[in-house]
Amino acid sequence: MATQVTATAGARRGASFLRIAIALQTLTIFLQSVSAGLLLTTSYGETLHGVGARVMYGASMLYVLAAVLAWKPGGGPSRPVWHASGFLVLASVQVVLGIAHVPSVHLPLGVLMFGLSVLALARR
Repeated sequence: MATQVTATAGARRGASFLRIAIALQTLTIFLQSVSAGLLLTTSYGETLHGVGARVMYGASMLYVLAAVLAWKPGGGPSRPVWHASGFLVLASVQVVLGIAHVPSVHLPLGVLMFGLSVLALARR
């Protein structure tokens, strides 16, 4: 009985951490769109967008970590791990496209990532 209660508490903590990680990722992607607008209109926009890219990538890695922690120790489903891993791949492609200055793909991919992140957050 005590083991079941402990496992349930662990699953709840893992799910909460996962929800927080997804919310952080969603927020960082949204802030990237704001910094992209500043990139076009201010001298410091490029710096903000570059720093934001690193923070967004870190948030995507945190999402993977949270998904693994919610799955393995908490006994949750493995689907969030696959979603988080897919997001990390998209974030990697996004960074490469940004560095290569390919806005025709970089911008729509950013919009797609924001939409998918909002959807993942709504499902949690």
